[in-house]
Amino acid sequence: MSRRGTALFAALSAIWGIPYLLIKVATSGVTPATLVFSRTALGGLLLLPLALARGEIRPALARWRSVALYTLVELAVPWYLLASAEQRLSSSLSALVVAAVPIVGAVLARTTGDRERLGPLRVAGLVIGLGGVAALVGFDVRTSELASVAALLVVVVGYALGPWIFHHQLSDLPSLGVVVTSLLACALVYAPVAALQAPRSLPPAKVLLSLAGLGVVCTATAFVAFFALISEVGPSRATVVTYVNPAIAVLLGVAILGERFTAATAAGFVLILVGSVLATRAPERGAGAAVDAAAP
Repeated sequence: MSRRGTALFAALSAIWGIPYLLIKVATSGVTPATLVFSRTALGGLLLLPLALARGEIRPALARWRSVALYTLVELAVPWYLLASAEQRLSSSLSALVVAAVPIVGAVLARTTGDRERLGPLRVAGLVIGLGGVAALVGFDVRTSELASVAALLVVVVGYALGPWIFHHQLSDLPSLGVVVTSLLACALVYAPVAALQAPRSLPPAKVLLSLAGLGVVCTATAFVAFFALISEVGPSRATVVTYVNPAIAVLLGVAILGERFTAATAAGFVLILVGSVLATRAPERGAGAAVDAAAP
């Protein structure tokens, strides 16, 4: 990659490894609904002037049904469930479970008509990755936390469905317009609940800073950087950040929040990472399979 591409890749890997830490801190002072509203409203309003200047909002509004579905499965449901789960689970464990998204994405692509065949290595990747999730749940999760793990699995499915919907129904639209419309639509939906659940007093500074970081850095800045990365290195290489940010999340959780790092955590991370790489690898040339690059 070029120097600019390498810099963008490194920056985005770090930026999208931070949300798990910030969500853990923010939910100590506000409800999950308030967090989702704050993040989507702040991120959407910051990106709105750029999207308006480019004329990218109107095309997205014209396809409002598909945008609404994308918003539901990519933002509204996953971001709420992730925040709820992190009220009980560590940020590092949450990040590692969510790291299974590429594995679910590979299964989804195949079961919905993807022309790529699941060869032996890709099947092995699915099995290895699911084994990593099983290792995390079996050794690092108490019985009382199983409901939160189930919520994270719904997050994983939503994060896998979102790009699929984008690719099949919205890929001909400007990406920034779709993202801004989705963020603001999600904020409008959560606004009444967030108003009812607003804290009676001003939350601590660390909570406010975490909310600001989620909206400004992990949403607005991250999407701009992601689009720039796609332009620089292409969509396939850009999505490899999903293999790196879980490691950032684990390091931050252990170093800053003092979360446990067990042998099961290490084994689960390695298995999920290896499984994701194998499950999403492109078929070899001459295998008779057509490659359909994933949309962001």
